Amino acid sequence: MDPITGINIKKDSSFAMLLAAQKRGWDIQYMEQNDLFTINDIPMAKMQSLQVEENPDQWFTLSHNRTEELASLDIILMRKDPPFDLEYIYSTYILEHAERLGSLVVNSPSALRHVNEKFFITHFPQCIAPTMVSRDMNILLDFIAQHENTIIKPLEGMGGHSIFRVNARDHNTKVILETITRYETSYVMAQKYLPEIAAGDKRILMINGEPVPYALARIPADGEVRGNLARGGSGIGIELSERDRWICQQVGPRLRELGLFFVGLDVIGDYLTEINVTSPTCIRELDSLYNMDISTQLLDALEKLKQAH
Repeated sequence: MDPITGINIKKDSSFAMLLAAQKRGWDIQYMEQNDLFTINDIPMAKMQSLQVEENPDQWFTLSHNRTEELASLDIILMRKDPPFDLEYIYSTYILEHAERLGSLVVNSPSALRHVNEKFFITHFPQCIAPTMVSRDMNILLDFIAQHENTIIKPLEGMGGHSIFRVNARDHNTKVILETITRYETSYVMAQKYLPEIAAGDKRILMINGEPVPYALARIPADGEVRGNLARGGSGIGIELSERDRWICQQVGPRLRELGLFFVGLDVIGDYLTEINVTSPTCIRELDSLYNMDISTQLLDALEKLKQAH
């Protein structure tokens, strides 16, 4: 995970998982990305035993470092936030060795490499609004002219970073496209703007291909088109609609097939907009709103998966 020293325990989903694991008596070992290494084909790590508590002043206690084989762990949760860069990919190579030797790695290292959180929605065309991926200015401008209001975003990143709403009449549109494509050297995604964003960007959590029955609708702040909580959005709980459940039915089997065990779908109105596979959040918010224990549900499912592994 990212450094535990910097998390907000009221909102951090990894912390919720840690509390649930500790409650059931699991032995928790803490690692950051730079703790992973290999000796020949043996994946290794510097680990620290971790204890956590619901205390905003002192929420964790770590032991001294020791070095162990990664495959000594039954289950490894990969909860490192983007950026999804080469260092992230190298980490998945190491985790894949642990998977080969019998550890259950969630989510699957190969799937983390192959599934881009933006681009993967194009595998479910029946679920998405008009969408284009390109780095060609003229192609993107034609799409913008066709759909008028359009969202443009990079294929990497998280938390609403570098997301623009553009239209054909805006004199800044070409400048925005030049900047976000780095002068036609980087692919971006263009999506038809969905005015339903005013009712929230719904985060639906999926556990082994099945949805949690409630979503967190993240409402954009005034003057914003991004509902991300990191960009000032506010969250309200809603029950999944029939269309939401249909989208989950379309996506769920593929997630299971790829080993994407814990995933966050983003849905605006009736359309799937992103599939978050690296470190989905919103556990704590939904638990608080609906008196749920999503982490325990997740660990129950992990235990069953490990037994069948």
